[in-house]
Amino acid sequence: MPKYFGTDGIRGIPWKFPFNEDFLKKLGFASGIVLGRGKKGRVFVGGDSRASCKKIKSWLFSGLKAAGMEPADLGTVNTPLVACACLKERAAFGIMVSASHNPPEFNGVKFFNGKGEKISQNQEEEIERKIESEKRWPEFKKCRPLEMDYSGKYCDFVISTFPKPELFKGIKLVLDCSNGGAYRIAPKVFERLGIKTKLIGVNPDGFNINVGCGALNTGKMLKAVAAGAYFGGISLDGDADRCILSDEKGELMDGDDIVAALHSFLSSARKKAAVLTVMSNYGLFKYLKSNNVKTYEVAVGDRNVTEAMKKYKAPVGGENSGHIILLDFLPTGDGILSSLWTVYSALSCGLTLSQTRNKWKRYPQKLLSFRIEEKKSLENMPELAKAIREKERLIKGRIFVRYSGTEPVIRILAEGENKDLVERAAMDIAEIYKKSVSLGR
Repeated sequence: MPKYFGTDGIRGIPWKFPFNEDFLKKLGFASGIVLGRGKKGRVFVGGDSRASCKKIKSWLFSGLKAAGMEPADLGTVNTPLVACACLKERAAFGIMVSASHNPPEFNGVKFFNGKGEKISQNQEEEIERKIESEKRWPEFKKCRPLEMDYSGKYCDFVISTFPKPELFKGIKLVLDCSNGGAYRIAPKVFERLGIKTKLIGVNPDGFNINVGCGALNTGKMLKAVAAGAYFGGISLDGDADRCILSDEKGELMDGDDIVAALHSFLSSARKKAAVLTVMSNYGLFKYLKSNNVKTYEVAVGDRNVTEAMKKYKAPVGGENSGHIILLDFLPTGDGILSSLWTVYSALSCGLTLSQTRNKWKRYPQKLLSFRIEEKKSLENMPELAKAIREKERLIKGRIFVRYSGTEPVIRILAEGENKDLVERAAMDIAEIYKKSVSLGR
């Protein structure tokens, strides 16, 4: 298993290890050697709106240049733009400096291959081995990268995916850009489609990304939709690779709602298959099955979703967190693309968003998340495993316990037919976990 890489790249707090100058220069160099394979080539590098991005990128540029690569700075952008640039411009690989939905004090580094896909775990481990084993490091000189604006081409790409983009003209949407990487690009796409947009979270100051806004803080967006005559609302996260929606009534639509809305429209003439994660609502599995849709379940992480989609030729896949992948267009999550396609699917069918949301029945769920000091092995907690089995029988459903791959957090998901029993089970499992940790078993 990788030492520094988590579920989605490397995350940390600037300027603490591994987010210090020495490590990041070495990371740039090692990635250039491993992913560039000793060949000169363009590397697209973007960043979200965090104040720390500029310095982190400058250190990565130095390492990339020392490895013989040609870095190009895409500026403040959304993560899917980097993936799109890699795919369309035949880059050697791409890097996005972002901690996604995490608070402003964090940052992260994500890598894409030349096809716009997240790099494999094997490649992550190879980069780490290069960092750990290298004995003679080159001189890391200050690098002035090529500055490149890819926003126009990205907007062209998004708009080109819609058979009838004129359907958007004149509709009203609330758009929350989370004071993040898409704060300029997303409004530009909406404007070109003729959408009348009320904007939230488009004034980044380097320290307010995801603060009181965005996909994990949807209150402002929901309130704005409920107060006005809008078709719906969209909240992106800090790097806009995920989205959460609202219907016209101000009711939340998560990733499961989005997959349900998208699938029948996108797969009408193709293989009826969807890839979901273990965190997806059981009601969604039942709904898709009732519509003759083959579902595949994978571990959390959009890379896992993409790999399964490619294997099973599924056109739609995603996580309830709002990471949605439309493989016909891009092999990674894109909040702008998937949110607009959800709206487009409803418009094409003459439906409101609430009508698409009400097509399926959601099972009661309780998700608990709390911070931890250490990720102790769950396999070494027999009392916890026994309690989970007992509670699953009681609620006639399932309980899933996992550590976050991007932050020091444990998540406990309980799901079943009875809401009260589900909530009680989740809280009981949380207490048993805490007891097991304190007792060291």
